[in-house]
Amino acid sequence: MKWRSLQESGSYGDIRPLREIFAERKELIARYVPADVQAVHARAVASLKADGLAAKALKVGAQSPGFELPDHNGKPVSSADLLSRGRLVLCFIRGRWCPFCVGQMEAMNYVAAEIEAGGASLLAVSPQTEKQSFFMRDQHRLAFSLLVDAGNRLARQFGLVYRVPDEQQGLYRSTFVNLPFANGDPSWELPIPATFVIDRDGSILFALANEDYTDRPEPLEILSAVGCASDPALG
Repeated sequence: MKWRSLQESGSYGDIRPLREIFAERKELIARYVPADVQAVHARAVASLKADGLAAKALKVGAQSPGFELPDHNGKPVSSADLLSRGRLVLCFIRGRWCPFCVGQMEAMNYVAAEIEAGGASLLAVSPQTEKQSFFMRDQHRLAFSLLVDAGNRLARQFGLVYRVPDEQQGLYRSTFVNLPFANGDPSWELPIPATFVIDRDGSILFALANEDYTDRPEPLEILSAVGCASDPALG
């Protein structure tokens, strides 16, 4: 499958469906990551699922909260301004340290131009600092803005926020995932990954939140929700 709508520039060239890319990464994790480490992450996901966090997130038909957040360059970005011009795609991610967040963003990069051509805007939102967001966008040559949601304030309004369990905190520390540094606060809070498509009147047209950080929507699914035309052969 090939994204034809975006110029193929940069070093990233994996144009397979996201589910195939993630399946390969999961296989490598299963093969090389110690079982006890995998078990810590599995318990954290299972606990979030037991709490039903994704079920508490905003759903289709709900009204999206308005926001004004700084982007990776510190420039304020207003939802009111964007929605005055077209629909809005919001991808809530954990941060640049998460390989599945990176994979999703690289995949979305291939449809960013098509989303824009359809009159919509694409944004990623994370609690990481402006500097970390800048590094992520620059390193992965992303064609869309990364918004800085300090303290997960916007993510909290969407019903996505949780505190990383102590057991998983210890594991992150041992692997140099320093969330207090990356996010600029000591809360150890993150959003579960989620993607929303918001109509011009602020109503939510598409909503997918998942406690399992290894599961993300396909870019073509987002294109369909936005209402952008796409080549059916790409599906």
